[in-house]
Amino acid sequence: MPVDVPALTAPAQPAPLPTVKLLDATRLPPFEGEQRELAQPQPIAKLDRTQPTDDLWLRLRRGFAMADIRSPLVDERTRWYVANQDYLQRVFERSRRYLFHIVEELEKRNMPTELALVPMFESAFNPMAYSRSHASGLWQFIPGTGRRYELKQNMWYDGRRDVVASTDAALDYLRDLYEMHGDWHLALASYNWGENNVARAVAKNRKSGKPTDYLSLPMPRETRGYVPKLQALKNLIANPAAYGIALAPIPNEPYFATVTKTRDIDVKLAAELAEMPVEEFINLNPGFSRPLIRSAVAPRIVLPADKVETFHDNLEKLEDQDLVSWKTYKPGRGDTLESIARQHGLSLAQLREVNGIHPRSRRVPELLVVPIAGGEAFARLPIMYAPPIPRGGRTHVVRRGETPWSIARRYGIQLKDLQRWNRIGSHITAGQRLTLF
Repeated sequence: MPVDVPALTAPAQPAPLPTVKLLDATRLPPFEGEQRELAQPQPIAKLDRTQPTDDLWLRLRRGFAMADIRSPLVDERTRWYVANQDYLQRVFERSRRYLFHIVEELEKRNMPTELALVPMFESAFNPMAYSRSHASGLWQFIPGTGRRYELKQNMWYDGRRDVVASTDAALDYLRDLYEMHGDWHLALASYNWGENNVARAVAKNRKSGKPTDYLSLPMPRETRGYVPKLQALKNLIANPAAYGIALAPIPNEPYFATVTKTRDIDVKLAAELAEMPVEEFINLNPGFSRPLIRSAVAPRIVLPADKVETFHDNLEKLEDQDLVSWKTYKPGRGDTLESIARQHGLSLAQLREVNGIHPRSRRVPELLVVPIAGGEAFARLPIMYAPPIPRGGRTHVVRRGETPWSIARRYGIQLKDLQRWNRIGSHITAGQRLTLF
């Protein structure tokens, strides 16, 4: 599930990775120092993994458990990261909010901690990341897979962007993929390409008597480079000094805590009650799609661990009617976007923005969010007002003999779009359900 990352300027000729020159033992002079015969083997120094550490990076390294892969693509991606350290450091800095929680959840499931690095190349740890395939959030869930893993998606809230919910879903999904294939590399390939595509590629190689490991399977270029991205990051984090990477320590302690008993409240006010910038509040609560948090829809509010008590203390001082400056409005017969905007003291652009209405759309939604006391409540927030959930989709059940090409031609859509929406290749089976937009 790829995400569009802003193009970064890389040097035309990236420096090659350092090579190690091996010594020829036959040319070494004879050893003339003291020689001793050991009566019994010397004990091997062992790493005590139970010892606590103050640095989350060290804890992360201790949990590395996946087999390493060696490939020119790993070297290529490593050189790119080394040559683009400004980008890499921005990703590391964003990860500070989320990494402890992800590592905790991986350890609870006895899963390799390398998987905590997946959001580094899926979304660059940007919870608002959104791709051409309609994938959203840190873990880049497409709508269909999100629904399979119980990530709610509606006008108020998108669980694919919710840091806690999406992490639970992503790790459950990866665990299911591992149980399907028995191999973490194939699980990651399935995460990117789709489990059915990987299963077919494995079956095809097995039938031909070929190896069925990740590097031996035929797969799209993007999936071919997927695990190498993870391996390159793993190499850098395992030994940053060898690559000239500065890895600032991350405290091995919770960055955030959750508040589950909530009331309807404005996003902006919730940030003020926690005495934190609204931008930081939204970084921890990116699942909210409107300036009003509906307690009936929101499963939780996420706050910095040291702000929870402050939030509760300030919240107790306010009555329910003081917490919201927005309300819902159900348009009636004859209402237009222009008339609704005028009625509530908003410009048409403001009404469209806060309700996620496309600038060229004339359709009036069944339910809108409007200010209680006029346009002074409107404030541009760093929030994704329009949930990136494709609308107007329909389901097509594949019939015997149909191909992705024939289905795309039938509905007048691009083959590549059909494949991207459903994470399919050139093979489909009768009875398979495809989503069309």
